[in-house]
Amino acid sequence: MSDAWHCTPVLSGDQRLEVLNLLNRTEAELGREALDEGRRRIVVHGWPGEHWLRYDDEHVLTDYAVVNGIKHVTIEMCGGGFDADLLAEVLERHDGIDWWTRGPSRGGLGHSIRALLLLSLRLPVPVVAVPEGATLRNFEPGRDEDEWIAQNNAAFADHPEQGAWSRVDLDERTNEPWFDPSGFLLLEIDGRLAASCWTKVHELHPDRFGEIYVVSVHPDFQGHGLGRVMVTQGLASLRKKGVNDAVLFVDESNTDARKLYESLGFRLEREDRLLHFSR
Repeated sequence: MSDAWHCTPVLSGDQRLEVLNLLNRTEAELGREALDEGRRRIVVHGWPGEHWLRYDDEHVLTDYAVVNGIKHVTIEMCGGGFDADLLAEVLERHDGIDWWTRGPSRGGLGHSIRALLLLSLRLPVPVVAVPEGATLRNFEPGRDEDEWIAQNNAAFADHPEQGAWSRVDLDERTNEPWFDPSGFLLLEIDGRLAASCWTKVHELHPDRFGEIYVVSVHPDFQGHGLGRVMVTQGLASLRKKGVNDAVLFVDESNTDARKLYESLGFRLEREDRLLHFSR
C-alpha cells in the first residue's frame, strides 16, 4: 500500500541507500542538515532501530523518520517536520514520544519541553588570550579520552545529552571522517583538564562552515571566564582553516551561555523544539 508508513528494525541495503539519497536531497533543498547527526549516523552505519518509511505510488521513498532512545523515546523526520499519521502509528508502539521539529514553530502541537537555538556568527572575532600558567593544546587520541569524558560530563551533569558521554560515544565520533584533532582544544590548569572546545568543519557543505561542536568548563574552574577563552580560541582555530562562518547550538534555557554567545556576535539562525506527545 502506497502513501502509508511502514516500520522496519533494520534497513536493507537498498533502503539504506534510498534513505541516504533522501537525506542528501533534502539537505540540498533546505541548505541545512536533514537529520540530527546522531540519528544520521544510525542510517550511515546501518545500525538497527525503529525506521519508518513512506513511499509514493511509484514506490519512490518520499519520507523517513527514525525513533531512538530508551528512557526518553525520541523521533525525528527527515527535514525536521511533523506528520499526524506517523504520530498515530508511533503511539501504538509507545506510551509517549518526544518529537524534534526543526525551523518554524508549530504552535498547538504537543507540549513543548525543550527549545534548541541555532546561532551563527561571521568570522573573525577578537580572541581572548589563554590565562597565565594555563596550557592550551590539541586533543591526543589514545591519551585524552577518559579525562575529557570526565571533564565534559562533570560540566554537563544536569544536561539530558551532553552529560552522559561514554567511551563508545566518543570513539564513534573520533572515528568519523570529519574528525580533526587539531580542532579539538584542551585547556590544562595545574595538571588538570579545566576546559575544552571541540570544533568541526562541515567540509561537504557548499558554504564550508564551522561549528562549535562541544564546549565545556569543569565545575571546579567555572566563574573565571574560561568559557569565553575556549569559544574564541575555537573560533580562531576554525578561522585558520579558512572558515568564514561558524554556528553552534545552545539550549534556550541556558541563559548564561546565551549571553556569552550574544556578546561575541552570535545571532539566532533557527529554533528547534522538542514536543512531547502521549496516548
